[in-house]
Amino acid sequence: MNNPHPDDDHEDTTVDGFEVPVSPVSSYNNVYAATEDETRDPPAVPPHLQHSLLGNTGSTELPCAPQSVVLNHLYIENRDPPRSVVALGFSHRFRSKYVTVVIYKPVQRRGNANV
Repeated sequence: MNNPHPDDDHEDTTVDGFEVPVSPVSSYNNVYAATEDETRDPPAVPPHLQHSLLGNTGSTELPCAPQSVVLNHLYIENRDPPRSVVALGFSHRFRSKYVTVVIYKPVQRRGNANV
């Protein structure tokens, strides 16, 4: 590398009062999670997120507007196996309208690479 000022040595330059303090060793110590943290159940989903547009049975009446708390969340269809397709849904508000996108994806069975 070509240095235009070979006489400049920036590593040795210090200004009184601006010395960098030494970091304590404890700030780099990553404590492993205790075993009780691994056995705990994950936190429960808030009740208002239990209601999504996926999984609702078909109805002849128009669907009501989704709650604001379920907008901009990705939902996965919760169906018991065996299933050949999984559905992902996402609801978004665009001005005064609500748009729901549902994507269907085939489920690849273990041991079968042809699907």
